[in-house]
Amino acid sequence: MEWRDEGVILSVRRHGETSAIAEILTAAHGRVMGLVRGGRSKQQRPVLQSGNAVQAVWRARLEEQLGTFTLEPLDLKAGAIMEEPFRLAGLATLTGLSQLLPEREPHPRVYEALRIVLDAIDHDELWPALLVRWELGLLDELGFGLDLSRCAATGSREQLAYVSPRSGKAVSAAAGAPFRDRLFRLPAFLSAEGGGATPPDIAEGLRLAAYFLHRHLFEPRGVSFPEQQDWIIRALAEKPH
Repeated sequence: MEWRDEGVILSVRRHGETSAIAEILTAAHGRVMGLVRGGRSKQQRPVLQSGNAVQAVWRARLEEQLGTFTLEPLDLKAGAIMEEPFRLAGLATLTGLSQLLPEREPHPRVYEALRIVLDAIDHDELWPALLVRWELGLLDELGFGLDLSRCAATGSREQLAYVSPRSGKAVSAAAGAPFRDRLFRLPAFLSAEGGGATPPDIAEGLRLAAYFLHRHLFEPRGVSFPEQQDWIIRALAEKPH
């Protein structure tokens, strides 16, 4: 069997002397692995980098087999990102979290949002806030979405200021005030009323997403959350507000 699809390379590992196994998040076929013959050649190595967008042809005799990839470059972001530690941490977070998706299960919304973040990754004033939204979208796609549209206690859609770590629902300023030490702060740019995405708000959004990603996805699997996200949060703390 054979199919053609676009995708983003998530990881690459060597296979034998000359080949490699690539893990790719594709638009219509989900997260797929395949053998790239000659993947360690000088021609293929610049393409086989995490974060690069490629046109992939996957072939196998049977659907359940590993299969082989033939790859053509579409957008080679990795080379420029490697020179920028802040952006590299963002890329590593994106690719690491994408590996949580079930293999060979299409998630086109996650893929499309991933491409949006990668398209913006040259702009440090844009991509960190987009990363927060992508992580919350990943939670939603996997059945653990947060409800930030109304207050869990009153049903109000106004003056939402907190998020309950237990329910993942928003809480208004008035209802949450007595318990604010036990609640996450809801960043303004994630609220229904909207607002600017300042570095402190983005950092808080990353902490919020990380808490629920860890609880629902990492902890049950017994694995650690990507340390690059903590690096991004620390870097945001050093940026001017």
